[in-house]
Amino acid sequence: MNALKQQVDRHGSGSSGTSFTRLLRWLDDGSDSQGERYLEMRRRLVAYFDRRSRPAPDTLADETFDRVSRTLEESGQINITPPARYCYVIARFVLLEDIRRRRREVPFEETRPVLVQPRPRPEDAEQSLDDSLDTLGRCLDKLKPEDRYLIVEYYRDSKRDRINRRRDLARKLGITMNALGIRAWRLRASLERCVGVCSRRL
Repeated sequence: MNALKQQVDRHGSGSSGTSFTRLLRWLDDGSDSQGERYLEMRRRLVAYFDRRSRPAPDTLADETFDRVSRTLEESGQINITPPARYCYVIARFVLLEDIRRRRREVPFEETRPVLVQPRPRPEDAEQSLDDSLDTLGRCLDKLKPEDRYLIVEYYRDSKRDRINRRRDLARKLGITMNALGIRAWRLRASLERCVGVCSRRL
């Protein structure tokens, strides 16, 4: 049994399982790909958003999977087959929402009336950034040292350098690139939940 399958089995043990394990099984559609189908589908989603010139294709691909996971968790099943077709349906909604969101951020033309709103003071922006970094730091501190090292190294550097770093990281940890991608996905989801909970308490 390779390292990737060991990771999936260990995190997916128990009768209820995890939302991520449920997503993996649904994507496999009755056959165990050991996480390969998830990673392939994620690459396809990233390419889908990238071809449409979205500024954060990785984030939109993860958002697509998050929505599919929530549907699986709430309904227990998705009857549309193959799974890739449903992923693209959700991806299209995510794409349209992102386009609308970005359009709202575009300034009005100078000929149109504009409601002038006071700009946030620099010290307020700095305080907000400090608070966000502090929250992320506290959530990182809750991780095991090896998990904290993995997630920080995984997302370091620019896009081009990041691929080589991830290859080196997988080799150093003695796992495959697929296993590394799945571990990072879980850790990122855990951090996002932690940051969300901490932010609501502020």
